[in-house]
Amino acid sequence: MDLREIRAFSEGDDTRRIDPAATARTGTPHVRSFHEDRDDTTLLIADFRPAMLWGTGASLRSVRAARLLARHGWQAAARGASVAGLAITASGIAALPARTGARQLSAIAQMLAHEHDKALEWQGDASSPTFSLAAALVRAARLAPPGAQVWLATDAEGIASEDEAALRRLSRRRRVTLLCPLDPVEISPPPRALPVASGAASRFARLRAFDLEPLTARMRALNVTLQVVSDDTG
Repeated sequence: MDLREIRAFSEGDDTRRIDPAATARTGTPHVRSFHEDRDDTTLLIADFRPAMLWGTGASLRSVRAARLLARHGWQAAARGASVAGLAITASGIAALPARTGARQLSAIAQMLAHEHDKALEWQGDASSPTFSLAAALVRAARLAPPGAQVWLATDAEGIASEDEAALRRLSRRRRVTLLCPLDPVEISPPPRALPVASGAASRFARLRAFDLEPLTARMRALNVTLQVVSDDTG
């Protein structure tokens, strides 16, 4: 086999491909990649932090996100791709390195269901600190080798300004798509003002439809494809 490149080790790589010289020179594990290798890895990232755990339609946004990721995962598995999974909650990260086959997709589905249950049971409140998306994206770079397809499902405001550097690094040599499931109330808010209460304070406020243009521009600058999911079927 002809050597194509020597690259940094990703979780799930065959340890028999580790290059001793490059590993010793850099101080971090590196593997050999060959022209005959088929680079077809898909990484599914589910954001189960509190901002995703609500919905006014038939499903929570987090549930719709998981369904979308599962669909892309099964499509990848059907063509023989390796699939990895990562879930981020308010309290931490869970991940499964890339493997092939239906058993791997079942394991990822079980992991997502378990992490979603944990997220729903989290006892923090709106002011409690949560795990950062940036940390999850750093882990994602180790799970997804160069050339991989990354599907990131989060809400429209799930990517903070401090997450952008990690997202830019992730998308530099990978195809990253942001799946953004909008809630029906974000698409067609009620025409009348609604009561809003916080503790003893209350007021009436009118909701506005979500403006996609700023998010679209941000993702374009980060080399990330944006897919907005506006139906409630997930």
